[in-house]
Amino acid sequence: MSRDYAKETANRVAWIKQTLESTGVSAVVFGSSGGKDATLVGILCKMACPDTLGVIMPCETTVNYGTDREHAMLLEEQCGIKHVEVSLTATKQTLLSAIGTPLNGLPSANIAPRLRMTAINAIGAARGALVAGTSNRSEIYMGYFTKWGIDGVSDFNPIADLTATEVLEFLRHLGAPEVIYTKPPSAGLYEGQTDEQEMGVTYREIDSFLLSGTVGPNHHIIERAHKATAHKRRPIAVYTE
Repeated sequence: MSRDYAKETANRVAWIKQTLESTGVSAVVFGSSGGKDATLVGILCKMACPDTLGVIMPCETTVNYGTDREHAMLLEEQCGIKHVEVSLTATKQTLLSAIGTPLNGLPSANIAPRLRMTAINAIGAARGALVAGTSNRSEIYMGYFTKWGIDGVSDFNPIADLTATEVLEFLRHLGAPEVIYTKPPSAGLYEGQTDEQEMGVTYREIDSFLLSGTVGPNHHIIERAHKATAHKRRPIAVYTE
């Protein structure tokens, strides 16, 4: 069943305002990646808080410096959201050089979201702002985010209960730029990367399971990923007597 997105908009904007008021903060920063989740978060935060800042943080890949950046700026032009840009390529290269040991695959790719987490929290602290999270329900269930990365560390998250499908529907309702939510979802962590290819299952299959309990041929992939990433959704394990 489709949600009442007019009501959802009003409720979420009110919730963001209440969250800010309860902390005595009047500013928000969010990672403006040019993707559908960040776009929805940016729109909702701007509706709730005039002092909303998008932080564009390209790192290495051509898509980061190309379509990701273009779509982030398109959102900000349409919604009147101010932005700053922090290029993290040189920072990552310096860190890799300092580590010394060659890193390939995810150990290297995951540096980018962790650098983004550091940058956006520093900017948020400097501005006296709360950091808005941008992970959706589907990604959280699959553990498809970097532990201690930008999607795993935030002060509040206004879309964590929405599946990827619902985020898309929400953006259509709000009249967001179509080019943003019709492109293949990608974190842009390396050249040619797409979310669904990396996970081995489509968001449609994940969301069908989450929303209706439908068990398809790739259900084992979903459950395996959920189980393997449980540590990402739990607090740090601590010793107790």
